[in-house]
Amino acid sequence: MVGLIAMETVTNSSQIQEHTLHIGMAQLLVEGGEPSRNFERAYTLLQKAHQERCDLVLFPECMDLAWTHPSALKEAQAIPGPYSDLLCQYAQEFKIIICAGLTEKDTSHIYNSAVLIDSTGKLLLKHRKINLLTPAEDMYSIGTHLSCIDMPFGRVGINICSDNYMDSIEIGHTLARMGAQLILSPCSWTVDYFFQENTNPYGAKWFKPYFTLASLHHLVIIGTTSVGVIVGGPYEGKKMVGCSLAVGPQGLLCQGKYNEFSGELITTQISIPNHNRRGTAIGEHLRHHGYYQNHYLLKLDQKLLERS
Repeated sequence: MVGLIAMETVTNSSQIQEHTLHIGMAQLLVEGGEPSRNFERAYTLLQKAHQERCDLVLFPECMDLAWTHPSALKEAQAIPGPYSDLLCQYAQEFKIIICAGLTEKDTSHIYNSAVLIDSTGKLLLKHRKINLLTPAEDMYSIGTHLSCIDMPFGRVGINICSDNYMDSIEIGHTLARMGAQLILSPCSWTVDYFFQENTNPYGAKWFKPYFTLASLHHLVIIGTTSVGVIVGGPYEGKKMVGCSLAVGPQGLLCQGKYNEFSGELITTQISIPNHNRRGTAIGEHLRHHGYYQNHYLLKLDQKLLERS
């Protein structure tokens, strides 16, 4: 479990107006090439989310066919299409906002995509993953756009999994510059079969980029990942292990369990801050805190080391 970190030099609580949201991280068991079973499990988690009065549920990356599964080449669907329509029906039935990763076919291209659907079942936003892992480039095409949308509780942006790597963190910075107060990121965090959580906590890999974005830009970022064993494709034999994260300006808000066998719904109440910096004021803010000179990241590395 990643510990809470506060960096007072970045936080200015007097400028924050918070909106409360009850979110669910649907840490779904995803089977490769088995969309019917995957959507059945998703429906079950949405039933639970409805019972727990969730406003928003975030599902993993490629929750339909599984990340990098070969079935994507023949079974990927358009967006809008059968799978996104099904999620729209779920959102309308349970009156819950849904964000989920889907495998998208568009003419001759396959994309690793994510959708945002409002509680009336309307498809609001679509993102195509940009920072593809090299072995996945034979399957997915690279996305070419970033966008945000205003919702009653604030402005929302979407990216996907490795879009938030430290060496591609500009994607998150760009969403923040667009005014995103909440970044939703469907994920499929994957490790070797011999990986042991007790010797090397996996969540730490993702906490650094999440907290960098959240603390510098006064936003909340949430990543929900799948669980299960990858069968087929370039990552066959690896396992998806949970550890979903929600991170805010002050640090960790919520974290899922390390779990490679069964799905779960992790729920928590979050407050979404209203940051008021725009345009060049953001660059001035980052420069003031030493971000461009790496002072900020060095300070963060030291704090993470002290808590390891």
